[in-house]
Amino acid sequence: MTSPLAAGAPVICDLDGVIWLSLHAIAGSADSIARLRASGHRVLFVTNNSSLMREDVEAALQKVGVPAVGDVLTSAMAAARLVEAGERAVVVGGPGILQALGGRGVEIVADGPADAVLVGFTRDFDYDALRRANAAVRGGARLIGTNDDATYPTPDGPIPGGGALLAAVVTASGQRPVVAGKPYQPMADLVRAHLEGGPGGGLEGGVMIGDRQETDGDFAGRLGVRFGLVRSGVTPSGAVVDPPPAFDAPDLAALVDLLLAG
Repeated sequence: MTSPLAAGAPVICDLDGVIWLSLHAIAGSADSIARLRASGHRVLFVTNNSSLMREDVEAALQKVGVPAVGDVLTSAMAAARLVEAGERAVVVGGPGILQALGGRGVEIVADGPADAVLVGFTRDFDYDALRRANAAVRGGARLIGTNDDATYPTPDGPIPGGGALLAAVVTASGQRPVVAGKPYQPMADLVRAHLEGGPGGGLEGGVMIGDRQETDGDFAGRLGVRFGLVRSGVTPSGAVVDPPPAFDAPDLAALVDLLLAG
């Protein structure tokens, strides 16, 4: 039997499909985070959704009862670390990418020669965006995806995710991307840097909570922590998951019951 969460161990928590669906809170999620914190666990929110700016994610979490200032990491932040100050970038994505690149001193260009093309989730993707990204990549720009999630969970079911948009650019340009978000190394590096500089430090005994094995489960493996699967997002109840997660529950509230057992 898998042991419960060790005293003081960190919890890395996905957002979409775990805390909320399209920013609508999943029942019991806020109370679950409060219980983890009250038990002495640092909770870090790590999301592949790059569309929102960091402070907007923090404000949205506060609105559903989860204080999170300084505890949110996004795939846009991980992707921006792959671009250097003074470089030029074409962006197919939302304000979160623009903010992260601006904080790095990267010049954002709408079209033309560039050092990098960054692709993330956006509802404004169209043929012109695909054309601009394709032209820049074929002109020598590095192709960076904030994530390669094919779908994004919503209350009405999955919709195309950032990975679907990235796949279009890959097909058009013939270029393989570097992917920054979960479960890849750039996001792992960002998480480690953040935790090592905070209270407690490190990942020893930690748990990664998410709703998708191929993203969150693989990310847990990369970080060297156990995976807690919730079935309130893209993985439905009854679906077989391989390899089996260390913890498996219908939602975050039930998973925290398991983690804090005893």
